[in-house]
Amino acid sequence: MRTNVVCAALVGLGLRAFFLLRVPSTGAEDSPFYIELAWNWLKSGVYGFPIYGRLTPVDMRVPGFPAFLAAIFAVTGKSTAAVMWCQAVVDVATCFLIALIAARIAPGASRRRVAIAALWLAALCPFTANYTAAVLTETLVTFLTALAILVLLETDLGAARTIIRVSNARQPLSPWFLAGIIVGFGTLVRPETPLLLIAAGIVIVARWWRPADWRRMVRAVALLAVGLVLPLLPWAARNLRTLHKVQFLAPRYSLLPGEFATTGFDAWTATWLWRFRDVYLVPWKLDAEVIPLSDVPPSAFDSPEERDRVSDLLDEYNDTLTISRKEDRAFGEIAGDRTARHPLRTYLKIPALRSVAMWFTPRIELLPVAGDLWPIGNAWEYDRGDFLATLILALIDIGYVALALVGLWWVRRQPGVALLVVFVVLRTAFFAKFAETPEPRYMLECFPAVIALAAQVFRTRPQLSSTGSG
Repeated sequence: MRTNVVCAALVGLGLRAFFLLRVPSTGAEDSPFYIELAWNWLKSGVYGFPIYGRLTPVDMRVPGFPAFLAAIFAVTGKSTAAVMWCQAVVDVATCFLIALIAARIAPGASRRRVAIAALWLAALCPFTANYTAAVLTETLVTFLTALAILVLLETDLGAARTIIRVSNARQPLSPWFLAGIIVGFGTLVRPETPLLLIAAGIVIVARWWRPADWRRMVRAVALLAVGLVLPLLPWAARNLRTLHKVQFLAPRYSLLPGEFATTGFDAWTATWLWRFRDVYLVPWKLDAEVIPLSDVPPSAFDSPEERDRVSDLLDEYNDTLTISRKEDRAFGEIAGDRTARHPLRTYLKIPALRSVAMWFTPRIELLPVAGDLWPIGNAWEYDRGDFLATLILALIDIGYVALALVGLWWVRRQPGVALLVVFVVLRTAFFAKFAETPEPRYMLECFPAVIALAAQVFRTRPQLSSTGSG
């Protein structure tokens, strides 16, 4: 077992080193944003950006990841390579947390075997490894998510129904409270992290819905809530003192003075956009590039008249490459009309398709790979290396999800499994409905749960009793 652990850790670190050395991602849109925030905070003591020539405090991002960067920059200078290497170490540590999660939900006799399998599956996962080579929040928040899941499994959620755990003098911190604190720090990295606590709350209510258990339910929820809020208080106090507003997280839309949220345009894309490739062609070009009507798929129009209306709006936008408030309102009106005609499309069909896209789109967004698989003949003829890389990553992705579904079936009655399932479903549904774009990276925080379930496939099979005949 010791050899297995050491080898898995070294192989995992080697895989991440490969991404760092061969395909580091320097083109991620948010990376310069975080780096500048961290550097200004470290050097000038101001958490903000130069606006009209003056360094101005902002609340456009929660401060957890910039604090992580600033701590590294304080030692290494403005070195993004150092950040990536630190993230590689953090991600290897996440692999060990995933192994502990897998062991916690495995049948007793299989825990060691399942833990080793989970460690290898996590170490070899190219998707979490890939994100260590980018200055983005995913690696750090995935670590905190895995840690919080592990702590939650030490509460009643991870115990058999007949077991009642109570705090005592030997337990200085309630696991409920500790889980809330960890999620609070995770919220300072990515503001949707409390979805894990909402998932825990759903499981708590389902388990303790009877009046006899209400006291335990209220206590657990209260401890989770207090733990969550405590790490957010300094950030909220800073916003109140500096920006004169109560802000515990960050605004949904990151806006500089004079900018406005394109809610109408986003509402329009929410009625048809579900493929990740369309994200590059339409919303990510807004206020930067021309958006030809030919790049908008036919599913975005219900009639020739609607197509003409969108065409006119895009022509107006393309003249200036800046969407106006009037144009945004017009897109919002089109979105309202489309939703009124087909409400199930907007509220059910498109979110369902987005869920599929986020889970099964080849995860090549940070790699120098085009990601074209269709039509197969053209993709194979144009660039076979690109096609094979995309196909292999797509199959690996499908493989992890398929193993997780099989593992879930085999351990579905184990304590703690419900928490993992509810969390994955809730996070998927949240981003499918409320995110502006269906980006595969939004599912990375689910991979600790997915890999822990996938490892259950490698559990020890129960021995069938046999009887001999004399």
